[in-house]
Amino acid sequence: MLATPMTLPEPVLDLRDLLNTYLEPEKVAIILRAFETGANAHQGQTRKTGEPYILHPVAVARILANMRMDYSSVAAAILHDTIEDTPLTREDIESRFGDEIAELVEGVTKLDKMKFRTRHEADAESFRKLMLAMSRDLRVIFIKLADRMHNMRTLGSMDPQPRRRIARETLDIYAPIADRLGMNSIKSELQDLGFANLYPWRHRTIAEHISTVTGDRREIIADIHKALKRKMNEAGIPCDIKGREKTPYSIYRKMLAKDLSFSEVNDVYAFRIITHSEPHCYLALGTTHGLYRPKPGRFKDHIALPKANGYQSLHTILNSPFNLPVEIQIRTQEMDIMAEKGAAAHWQYKSGENTAGTAQVRAREWLMQLVEVQRHSTDSMEFLDGAKSDLFPDQIFVFTPKGKIIDLRRSATALDFAYAIHTGVGNHAISALVDKVEVSLSTRLSNGQTVKVITNDNAHPIPEWLEFVSTARARTAIRHYIKSLEQADAVALGLRLLETALNARGSDLDAVPLKRLNQYLKDNRFNRQEDLLTELALGNLLSSVVAAKLAPEVSTLESGDEAEALSIAGSEGSAVTFAACCRPVPGDTIMGFLSAGKGVVIHHAKCRNVRELRKHADHCLNVIWAPIRRGMFEVALNILAKNIPGVLANISSSIGEAGSNIEKIEQPEANPEIATLLFIISVKDRDHMARVMRRLRRNRNVTRVSRIIA
Repeated sequence: MLATPMTLPEPVLDLRDLLNTYLEPEKVAIILRAFETGANAHQGQTRKTGEPYILHPVAVARILANMRMDYSSVAAAILHDTIEDTPLTREDIESRFGDEIAELVEGVTKLDKMKFRTRHEADAESFRKLMLAMSRDLRVIFIKLADRMHNMRTLGSMDPQPRRRIARETLDIYAPIADRLGMNSIKSELQDLGFANLYPWRHRTIAEHISTVTGDRREIIADIHKALKRKMNEAGIPCDIKGREKTPYSIYRKMLAKDLSFSEVNDVYAFRIITHSEPHCYLALGTTHGLYRPKPGRFKDHIALPKANGYQSLHTILNSPFNLPVEIQIRTQEMDIMAEKGAAAHWQYKSGENTAGTAQVRAREWLMQLVEVQRHSTDSMEFLDGAKSDLFPDQIFVFTPKGKIIDLRRSATALDFAYAIHTGVGNHAISALVDKVEVSLSTRLSNGQTVKVITNDNAHPIPEWLEFVSTARARTAIRHYIKSLEQADAVALGLRLLETALNARGSDLDAVPLKRLNQYLKDNRFNRQEDLLTELALGNLLSSVVAAKLAPEVSTLESGDEAEALSIAGSEGSAVTFAACCRPVPGDTIMGFLSAGKGVVIHHAKCRNVRELRKHADHCLNVIWAPIRRGMFEVALNILAKNIPGVLANISSSIGEAGSNIEKIEQPEANPEIATLLFIISVKDRDHMARVMRRLRRNRNVTRVSRIIA
């Protein structure tokens, strides 16, 4: 195909004519030049349909032009596959069209050159890049959505398996993104095309039913339309009334959600009243309620409380005299444009030109939250799962004490609210006031509540929080804090292990020449000193071996000298674990064993496994309890008790009275008279354990109490 202005194919001529209706001639010329570049780059390439490949990007550009997007977006749409599928590079595009268009093209380019373990993981990484590109420039997702829409329109030429995969991806990812950005027309088409390709028989059946209903009810719909128009004219409300047909996918979703048959889904048709101003909307609402009786509980005011994507409209359902529910949407012209095009409506690239409350601003706020989520995500799959969980939840709206609206998932808790305010607020939250009543952080919130978070600087996230939060932002922030804490614990322990080993050689880390330390890190491929210390803490390296490399000129302690003991406080986190075979507690004589991948494992000195462990002397550590310990420690007790009703509750009560928590209960064996019970309880130290055991021995139902040490 010769891509010259004299031989423009008909689709390009149509695109040019459309662009001339709203763009300056010099901008249209740039887009036509982009077509020439793209056509030459894609020369000889065809689609599955057999048509020249360049007609696909032209169709994508046409979709954007129908949305009246700026010239950079349309030009980038024509070039969007060149970096991935042709010899053209980003630098080539930048030199010909500038950085802005090159950045947009790169934003929608897949990561095919990167290596991934699975296709699903590659899709996740592509999604991550897409979200980040969106955060820098919203136009990237407009191009991507237009690209996906044209691909869905031509999906019939593909084999069944990839067709279903792409359809599922469209329903799971792209349609929800369009919905989140308020782009209703694109969302609806993507959903219906996805449904038609994923479940063709179901789509065809519902579409045929809709066609039948249309014929049966055409006169009724016309009568309702006339009645609405007459009532609006009588009230002096300027408006345009449009009939709105439900799509097969929306009907299918309703059938699934409410377990209904098609015949039970009555509101196949609805009406949209487009008027001039917000006051007219509320006047129109009252007028419709004067025409037909409204259904109780079916009114929603999305003008006063816009959806998270900026959508505004009044919704009500009326009982018509034809035994047919009538769904009414009432909005202004501006609201209608915003509902259909969302963040792409009245596109203005400079964010400073956007006014508060528009779909663009809402979209940017959501994307900035995603950026914060990805910053702390460990991998693409975690980010994808988190983003998907935020894409299509039912929303609730709650208020801050100052009246600011916060939109959350329907299952959100007070802790999710705290993280929605700020990560620092969430990290230090201890409880919340919901409508001035103090509640726990796990309390589920409801629409319209006013929430105030109570914080304490000494409070920090704990793993248990992950069990009840529901938003990606909260989950990611909690995971990030816990992982950073574990990393800090490991580095601190590794440093202590290395210092102890160096001290045993009569040296210390400060005495090791910096050049030697850096060379050791380089030779062993450690990027930072912290990486070496982490490996030491995890037991993947022996501190004595590393010390010998760092301080080779000094000798180890002479025989009879005892190496410095490592003190254990119980606050070292995952870097130090306590062996489940013997469960040592403060006050016990203990020893440490450096286990690869686990770090330092603490055993009771009388544990039956110690003899075998000491055969590996280089892994054994001299450890002692620190003077100040933190936290609780598990201990195992074997209890023989009378086998009578209520004995378990009776024993549990004795343990609780002694200030101990029960972590686990087992009953290995029992006979009609005596029950053998295994209790795992938590205590502060050996003295606390002794108090618990004395209280149990005073219990008249207990015949014997003993501690279990393997």
